[in-house]
Formats: sequence, structure tokens, C-alpha cells
Amino acid sequence: MKKKTKLLLNLALTLFFAVMIIVKGPNLNPLYSDGAFAWCFIFSAYVVLNFLIGLGGIRITTDQASHMSVSVDKNVKGIKTGFTLLIIFWVLYFAATVISMPLFNYKAYRDQLGQPEISEFTDTVQPLALNQLPVVDKALARELADKKVGENPGLGSQVVLGTPVIQKVNDKLVWVVPLEHSGFFKWLKNLDGSAGYIVVSATDVSDVDLVTDHKIKYQENAYLLDDLNRHVRLFEGGLFRGMTDYSFELDDDGVPYWVITTYKNRWLFSLPEASGVAIVNATTGETNYYDIDHLPEWVDRVQPEAFIMQQIQNQGAYVHGIFNFSNQDKFRTSQGNIIVYNGSDCYLFTGLTSVGSDESAIGFIMVDMVTKEPKMYQMSGATEMAAQQSAQGKVQQYGYTASFPMIINLDGKATYFMTLKDRAGLIKQYAFVSVSNYTNVGTGETIDSALRNFRQVMGSSNDGIITGQGAKEAEGKVYRIASEALGESITYKLILKEKPNQIFTISYDLSNELALTEPGDRVKISYMASGTGICIATAFDNLEFKQISEDEETAPAEPPVPLPPSSPGSEVPDGDEAEGASGIQNSDEPAAAESSEAMESGNSAE
Repeated sequence: MKKKTKLLLNLALTLFFAVMIIVKGPNLNPLYSDGAFAWCFIFSAYVVLNFLIGLGGIRITTDQASHMSVSVDKNVKGIKTGFTLLIIFWVLYFAATVISMPLFNYKAYRDQLGQPEISEFTDTVQPLALNQLPVVDKALARELADKKVGENPGLGSQVVLGTPVIQKVNDKLVWVVPLEHSGFFKWLKNLDGSAGYIVVSATDVSDVDLVTDHKIKYQENAYLLDDLNRHVRLFEGGLFRGMTDYSFELDDDGVPYWVITTYKNRWLFSLPEASGVAIVNATTGETNYYDIDHLPEWVDRVQPEAFIMQQIQNQGAYVHGIFNFSNQDKFRTSQGNIIVYNGSDCYLFTGLTSVGSDESAIGFIMVDMVTKEPKMYQMSGATEMAAQQSAQGKVQQYGYTASFPMIINLDGKATYFMTLKDRAGLIKQYAFVSVSNYTNVGTGETIDSALRNFRQVMGSSNDGIITGQGAKEAEGKVYRIASEALGESITYKLILKEKPNQIFTISYDLSNELALTEPGDRVKISYMASGTGICIATAFDNLEFKQISEDEETAPAEPPVPLPPSSPGSEVPDGDEAEGASGIQNSDEPAAAESSEAMESGNSAE
């Protein structure tokens, strides 16, 4: 074959691979499995082209009887070298793939996560105020964002919703949903980017904002050079980097970025380990790389969920090596995980079950999503799925489905919290489920009512929260009182003069007297003890008021008991003594006050 034809064929093959690289944006680093495979495939194509076809390496001959035969010309220059290199490359690739398996280095798999710190749940997990409980999950965040898009005429036909990402922005827990082009022609019409993004509060279903101050030009499913992966790989030095987990996040000023995890393999083609992030401005495309120790403060997570979950699984699977056929001490993650925030830090939280057990948890593990520091809580109880089924069983007549539960520190005990949604995906009720005994379930149409129901259930059970940190009573004068609207519910917050370091939160439906209470009133409160200074009331009574029925109010007063006539010569006592002798006391005397308080305490208990 002529040299010119050979050159043209090689140019055509090179052009084909160049187009594929531009379109796919692959990782070309041979230290990664996909990069090594790409180079082996490319080299194979050139060997086949140049040594078999281009140089006449394959000969097709026909004899006189029209029988066709195919033979390889072993005398073609370079064919031996080409095939030798080709075999070496593929042998190295498959050898590295096989040696990367746990069979040859199970300790690296087992120890990648690191030894978890054994911690007490209540010592490290901070209690949350009721108005800070996340009630909006990923599915509901998408529903609310979609509804917000529908409220803007013309926008719904231009964009589709990207993947919601939970994060903290200025200490507020939110879901952020990017708006992406709905098709090629919509992208062509809006080359400067899509309309922006939607922010959905994770704690309030009514708090949904459409932000149009920043265009989203670079997207995961955009076209040509606006495609995020293509942009980072081709123009921002990512062609030879391990990259995964493209996450849409905001800085504290609301500027949108794509946070992409960079990683390296710890053992040949296996055990990927996050090494840092590539942060891409979603509007301008400007990209900066950071290692884990020098991240911007607003970046909440670096570790991909898939990496962490696999490392937990590996630690449980190879706890005693590869050939542990008796499954001694083996454990695995429960079915699912959740991203939670403990203070300002982001964690992955999941239950641990022994191999072969589905509903019983042997503990829980919480992994920092930046540093990968693991904490393990060794406590037996129900898995997340068992808790979901228990909560759904409590309201089975309605057919509600439970969201994936999050575990919280409630009254010093680990407790599952979840929402109960109807078939349309709307929140109808809330549920608390005890981790230690998942038959203890409290539900209600508000978080407050669900919590009261849960505490009643726990108080009547053998393992109730009364033990250790039980119900208490406080009596004193109101120092401050204010109401706060939380969705469709109203919560009163009150400080007693005698307990200035405690805030009592009281649901509006505990007492009709709450709306009439003002500073200076003497009140009695029953509440659950808490180590946070935030005490949730279970009963409230304003001692300044005494409610009586209409019949009692209109009934005629009993005539006074006449005093017996004084005997001759006896002294008539003066006013106070006379009252004492007749058994009648002033209303402001202590005995009467005690009697009144006892009566009102009885009313409150009723």
C-alpha cells in the first residue's frame, strides 16, 4: 500500500480518536483503569491499521478452484514488534486489574476508611431545635422546585431541573437545584446560560426562592463546549485527573459553583481516595483546584457518598480476611444513608447490621464528608428501613409513606425522625421512632404534636425517656414570652424569672391560656429535661386564671354560716380573730393561696 494512503488512514484514525476525546472527555491517565484501557485500545487500533491492513500484513488469495484463503505475512517489517508491544500492554492491563482485587491485598481494602473512633451518641451529636429539623427530603425538594418553576410563565418550557444538593448556606440548611436547558434549541437560544437556580429550605416547605442573578452556563448536560465535563477535561487541566461526583453548590454570597472531587487510587486500579476538589464557576467557567487541607470555608463536602459507603462495606466484609466463611464479626451498611449536619460540619450517617440481619442494627457510623474522620456508635436497635415500616404501620389506614429517617439526639436518646407523605408526595404527618425499640412510635400532624405523642408512648413504656432524664415541673413568674409561627403551627417561647438560663418551647394547642399570658404572670410548666437549655413543655397552666363553667358562675352563693351567740361575759374578738374563729380567711392569706394553687394544678392535670 502506498505511503500516501497509509498516511491518510493514520490521519483519519487520529481524527476519529480526537473527536471521541472531545465528545466523551475521558480520563487519559494510564494509572486509572479507564485511562489504561483507553490507551490499550488506541494502540491496538494503530497496530491493526499499520501492520495488518496498511502494510499488507493480511493477504487474501484465491486458488484456481475459487477457494479463498487468508494468511498473515510474517515477513512484514515491524509486525513482530507491534504485536509484541500489543500483547505486553494488554497483559499489563489485565494483570493490574486482577492484582487490584481484594484477594491480593485485602488489608488495604479493610483499612482504607481508618479505625473509627468509638463515641457516645449523645456526647457528639448535638440536639436540634424542632424548627431546625429537616422535613424536606430530596424528592420533595424537587417537587417544590418544579412547582416554583411552574409559577413563572415561559420558564417551564425553557428549563428542566438538575439534581438537588443539600448544603448549608450562611448557616441555613437548604436544597439547591440548578436549572438546566431542556433541549438543544433552548441551549442555542440561551447561550449565556439558563435562568439560574432554586433554593428550597430543608426545614420549611413554604420557603422556596427562584434566584436569577446568576446564569448557569456550564451544565452537566449542556452541548459542545458548554458541557461541564468537556470544559474541565479539555480546557482546565482535567484530562489526566481522576474526577467524580459533580456537585452544585453555592458560596456564602449565592454565587453558583460546581464542586468536583479529584481522586487517586491507593492500590493499582482500586481503592479510590479523594485528594481534593476542582471548583468551577458555573457562570464564567473559571476553575481552581484545591487539596483537602486548603478548601474554601463554604465547601461542605469532598468525599463522594459512593466512596464512603464502599469503604464501610469493605471494612465489614474483610474484618477477618478473605476466607471468613463463618461470617464471624462481619457487618455491612443498612439499606440507605443520609447526609446530616452536626453543627456546621457535614456527615454521612448510616446504620450497621450484622451479615444476615435485615432489621436489627448493631450500631451506627458517621463519617465527616471533608476529612473522612469516622465515628462509630455501638448501640443496638432498629435499622432505618425497620423504623420506616413501623411508622407507616402506625398510619396504615391513610396509606402514607415514610421518608428516609434521620437520627437525632432527642432527650439524650437516639431517635429516628421522618415525615409521612401521601401519594402526591406532600407531607401529611411527622413521626418519631425509638432506635432502641422501634415499636415505640409517635405521630402527629405537626412536629410538636408528634413529639408529644412520642413522649407519651415512651413514658408509658418500660424503656421510656422518663428514666434518667424525666419529666419535670417548674413554677415561677414569666420574664419574657413570644410566639413564633412554624409553618401551620405556632410555638410559644417563654423564660421564667426563676430560670433565666432555660427557654421553654410550648405548642399553641397545649393551653388556651398561652395567648393571654404576659410577663409577670405566675405559671406552672411540665417539661422534659434537656441538656441544651431548650426545654419542650408537655403541660402549661397560668396560675393567674381559673376557668369555671357557666353553671358555677351563675349559681347563687351559699349563705354565710351564722355565728353562735356569745355567752354573757365573753369577749367579742376583733376583726381578724373573728374571721379566724369563723373559719373564713382573706383571699390573700397563704392557706387560701395554697388551696387555689392546688385546685389549679388539678385543672392543669385534667
